[in-house]
Amino acid sequence: MLNKKNILIEVFSTFTYLRFFKETKRQFSKRADDFSRKAYSLASIDSDLLKASGIQGVILDLDNTIVSEDDRYISPGAEAWVDQAKVQGFKFFILSNGKRRYRARAWSHRLDIPLINPAKKPFPSAFRKALKYMQLQPKQVVVIGDSRHTDVLGAWLVGCPSIQVATLPHPFRRWEKLLGKRVQSPYPSDHELWENDFFSQHINPFYEPSFFHCSHIAISCKQMLLHL
Repeated sequence: MLNKKNILIEVFSTFTYLRFFKETKRQFSKRADDFSRKAYSLASIDSDLLKASGIQGVILDLDNTIVSEDDRYISPGAEAWVDQAKVQGFKFFILSNGKRRYRARAWSHRLDIPLINPAKKPFPSAFRKALKYMQLQPKQVVVIGDSRHTDVLGAWLVGCPSIQVATLPHPFRRWEKLLGKRVQSPYPSDHELWENDFFSQHINPFYEPSFFHCSHIAISCKQMLLHL
């Protein structure tokens, strides 16, 4: 049964989300001539338009924005887009809620972008730390991610504009199946997907080889002891 505290939390959460959806809808209508707040992929975003709109920094999501959560797909052209944006002078920061920290650090290393993981989005703390690191004001930083309830909501809470990209195909959790398009936009079936070969080709230099190596040694020693 729900007690009074839980009921108050639910009411407050519902009120916050209603305010968020109303405000984002109002902002979208006001900025019709500004950069689009939705895109099907990172590479489809016009970085020149971001620059012209006064954006100097980008807070990126990782899972299902750059790489699918199950590591099967990578967003087409995402790395090239990041490299080009860096040449244009954009600052970057990754905020990830992913549970596999070694994996998040590996992508941070590969993209040469600082990271907070776990970021506990949509709570504002990690967003504020990213803004402080980049030494930029919220209106100068755009948040790009696939989830409305973490990336877009977190951006709204700290005053940053946001762009929601289509979520890369991945095994959906139960809550994702229930909420569906309310929190994520499905990846267009007529657009290309790139297979992700990062794990197979780059696991040694990026994915903490000592951890995997020690794990294999521990398993081998255990097997040897069982046969004694």
